[in-house]
Amino acid sequence: MESKKTPIYESHVALGGRIVEFAGYLMPVSFDGIIAEHGKVRTQVGLFDVSHMGEIEITGPDARAFTDYFVSNNVGKLAPGQICYTVACNEKGKVLDDLLVYKFSDERIMLVVNAVNTNKILEHVRHVKRGDIEIRNRTGQIGQIAVQGPNSLELLGAIDLCAPVRDRIGELRYYRFLTIDYGGSEVILSRTGYTGERGYEIYLPAGDAPGVWKELLEAGRDLGVAPIGLGARDTLRFEAGYCLYGHELDEATSPLEAGLSWVVKFKKDDYIGRSVLAAEKESGPSRRLIGLELKGRGIARQGYTVLEDGAGIGRVTSGTFAPTLGKSLAMALVSSAASPEEGDLAVEIRGKKVPAGVVPLPFYASRSSD
Repeated sequence: MESKKTPIYESHVALGGRIVEFAGYLMPVSFDGIIAEHGKVRTQVGLFDVSHMGEIEITGPDARAFTDYFVSNNVGKLAPGQICYTVACNEKGKVLDDLLVYKFSDERIMLVVNAVNTNKILEHVRHVKRGDIEIRNRTGQIGQIAVQGPNSLELLGAIDLCAPVRDRIGELRYYRFLTIDYGGSEVILSRTGYTGERGYEIYLPAGDAPGVWKELLEAGRDLGVAPIGLGARDTLRFEAGYCLYGHELDEATSPLEAGLSWVVKFKKDDYIGRSVLAAEKESGPSRRLIGLELKGRGIARQGYTVLEDGAGIGRVTSGTFAPTLGKSLAMALVSSAASPEEGDLAVEIRGKKVPAGVVPLPFYASRSSD
């Protein structure tokens, strides 16, 4: 199957982006190097083309009730204009996807899902559909640009798109959104982020995305703006301890194992996987997510074995050199019966046992809500 292109693809090519296939799309992995781009977001501001992410809209009298049945967090407690991070599980309590729920009203909800899972989640939504709802896949109609970094607020205030809400952007709270009338089309401006820095997302008609991307680059010259690829997006989320589907999360892992118990609510009506998750909470998860710092040379890649006193206790889910911290770090799912904080810990890298120690997660203190 031919790879798709985001609405901003041609700009990435023109800017010299190194293009790779990701989740069925041709995406830039880097422009000026991962470490340089990582630093831009930590200290100034970066632009991410995240138009590959999926947007599924659920409307109708039972939209809120259905979404609460579909995900583990409590959508009913959201006010209009509020967002929650959550997971959608299967009947076995394993994660089908981690996603964002945007609540416009009880009758209109938008799910923002990982690109690799868009079709799977869309099919699952249709399969478990209940009540009076309509389901629309809006992925191909929407472009999404993430503006991340300390200068993100100032950059948004400098573009025409945000002129009607310029006075409101600074007051937009974390995990809230507002809408803008842009030439008769609805634009969504939200404040979430996946980097550990203050940041915003712009959802707009796909045809308008290239122009707004260009305007952001031009308006942000004095603010140090730069386009950012998938490589730095991964190192930034890794330092901030955010889970990535296919690494910390998958259909063999429960949200409780991955340290996401805070998005699993039991004081609400039944939802898919609830009974299994309740039993797991009662008995305790069989695995847990920990942070590791390598004390020797090497990078702990996904799938590498974690050893305690020479015996395997789990596997690395994500690992890299953390540019901000200057350390080789990893996240790993290990047996809850193990005591890695006390034992002689190592990661097996190409047949060698590299010493490691347990460190708290997240590795980098997020400034997203500052």
